[in-house]
Amino acid sequence: MARKTSYFLVFLMLFPMLFSCRQKREYSGVVVNTDSVFCDLGKGKASQSAKRADVFFKGLARNGLNGTVLYAEQGQVVYENAFGWRDLCARKKDSLRIDDAFQLSSDSKMFTAEAIMMLQAQGKLDYADDVRKFIPELPYEGITIRQLLNHRSGLPRYDALADANWPDRKIPFSNEAMIQMIAEKKPEPYGAPDAIFFYNNINYALLATVVERITGQNFEDFMRENIFEPLNMHHTYVYSMRNDANVSLYMPTEVHGHDLFKKGPVKAQNDYLNGVMGDKIMYSSVGDLYKFHIALECNLLLPDSLQSESFKPGSNEWKNNENYGFGWRMSKEHPDMYFHYGWWKGYRSLIIRDAAHNRYLALLTNTTQLISDEVWDFISDTSLQLPSASYNPVYYRNTLLQEQP
Repeated sequence: MARKTSYFLVFLMLFPMLFSCRQKREYSGVVVNTDSVFCDLGKGKASQSAKRADVFFKGLARNGLNGTVLYAEQGQVVYENAFGWRDLCARKKDSLRIDDAFQLSSDSKMFTAEAIMMLQAQGKLDYADDVRKFIPELPYEGITIRQLLNHRSGLPRYDALADANWPDRKIPFSNEAMIQMIAEKKPEPYGAPDAIFFYNNINYALLATVVERITGQNFEDFMRENIFEPLNMHHTYVYSMRNDANVSLYMPTEVHGHDLFKKGPVKAQNDYLNGVMGDKIMYSSVGDLYKFHIALECNLLLPDSLQSESFKPGSNEWKNNENYGFGWRMSKEHPDMYFHYGWWKGYRSLIIRDAAHNRYLALLTNTTQLISDEVWDFISDTSLQLPSASYNPVYYRNTLLQEQP
């Protein structure tokens, strides 16, 4: 009886502490569980999550991953690391660094879409506008800005057209050259406007030209002044061949792309198609990509009512269980996840936003090795989750995005 009484007294002493641990407070601008046990559990889970990520990505590195990675959960960076070399062909190897910029390839499209959305918010275009309002020389009727964003224009591929008709591949092929060639050759469209979802780089190349025609600025300048600089994305830029008379042998970057062959890696050479912007050719680091992610989460560039358009499926048919918003892919296989792959001239990348569990992953590589599907298993694993937290725009604007000393 005495033992039961002592247990009861201990319970009475602990009950107020257990109750207080369920309260939430605001900490550093992010709402997190901070009282006693819950604070310790949060830190402990973050440490466990970081260890899990370290084991996983080091395993990928042992199997050939050459690149950088950043994983965040509940508004905090849990893990970031760099594996391998900037130039795999150099005699003296230079290790990759976490702030190195890689070519984003098709992951550039989410930024092009953001630029178009910003112009729409300013009243300078409407998603229902005919593209020929801005590019009158385009020889196809009934194609809207929205259809370009959602890959529903039915337009033909510009790279195939250029490969068949560009006379000298030592001379850069540009957006304006692409439009002129389409106007002259009038290639057969893939299908009627808005008939079907068909992922095609020409859509976002034309959107970059729309930005230029509306603003009177070069696309790379508009992106720098309106997105990269305001978010302090200091390692991000659009590569431009605008003033180049000839295609350089290699792209001027410290992190070279590599094609992989049985005999070993070969440094990817520059290409005349790299003169086309909007669909590719942006460079960025995982840290800068995370800043962009935070900007979308906190609506730092656009209000939520407009930003949310990015993540709405643009097609009713879900072709092959896949769909596309404004610069973001979605799949029925991974509900509530918005993502994009990049693959071009020696680079591969993957960006994933898990809206259901408040997770984010950026993986940039400078080889053509396929990114393992195990990455999806990693980010989908909910056996270990950090305590729920919400984003505070003021906190992120004043800390994460502020100029660093």
